Amino acid sequence: MSASETAPVVEQSRRGPSAVRSHGRMLRSELRLIVGRRRNQMGLLVLASVPVMIAIALKVSTPRRGNNDFITAATSNGMFVALAALTIEIALFLPLAVAVLSGDAIAGEANTGTLRYLLTVPVTRTRLLLVKYAALAIGAVIGVVVVVVVGVLIGGLLFGLGPVTLLSGTQVSLAEGLWRLVLAALYVIAGLTALAGIGLFVSVLTEQPIAAMIAVTIISTAMWILDGISQLDWLHPWLLVHYWPAFADLFRQPMYLDEIGRGLLVNLAYAVLFVSLAWARFGRKDITS
Repeated sequence: MSASETAPVVEQSRRGPSAVRSHGRMLRSELRLIVGRRRNQMGLLVLASVPVMIAIALKVSTPRRGNNDFITAATSNGMFVALAALTIEIALFLPLAVAVLSGDAIAGEANTGTLRYLLTVPVTRTRLLLVKYAALAIGAVIGVVVVVVVGVLIGGLLFGLGPVTLLSGTQVSLAEGLWRLVLAALYVIAGLTALAGIGLFVSVLTEQPIAAMIAVTIISTAMWILDGISQLDWLHPWLLVHYWPAFADLFRQPMYLDEIGRGLLVNLAYAVLFVSLAWARFGRKDITS
């Protein structure tokens, strides 16, 4: 948030009854910066390109038979292109997008010299941190929505949309299939929001945004690697990413919610823990830039 954008927000923060409006203006300012940055716009294009590439590759390739997965199902119903894209992007591209936004949250402000200005005016550190975290969460929402919407559009264009055959073989209406897709998107967003908590904590530890981006990316990638080592199965339930692919269970009949419930609890635990750590560190941090 630049100094010019902050001044009117600060003035409103002095009025007690205007606190909610002040929070709203701060958040809108953050979102304008997130959406307006050319780097973030290019990142959204990359996220959107994955479902397009998947759909085109499936269209020009020979259909596979006998495999019960989202990629195979996409050739019979374009809605599954969005799910195939989520399955692929959840391991790297979406966490990378969260890492980029996290690096800009606090470390980016410190690097450009605006953080010290923000904290010299009557905006509490707690309020600033919560607004930053809310902006990261909304950034995760934007990324997932782009993937899902582009996936459904390109999938519908190339393969058509119609009644949805679930992974368990049961057929449901398109409306119910799209509703399950919305639930899957919300579940993925919950996981990315928890990762944003880690990103916020890392961002308050450094004044170099690129260092925060790299650290969050390494943390996410390391969790995926550890989750793939069968000898560490005792550790898997404690890893943030372990339950992320569980959104596939929403496309069974009946929906299998045990793994999703555990995943939401793990997401909540990570979010609360690391946002609390970020708050504790940021509250005592000596701001020098």
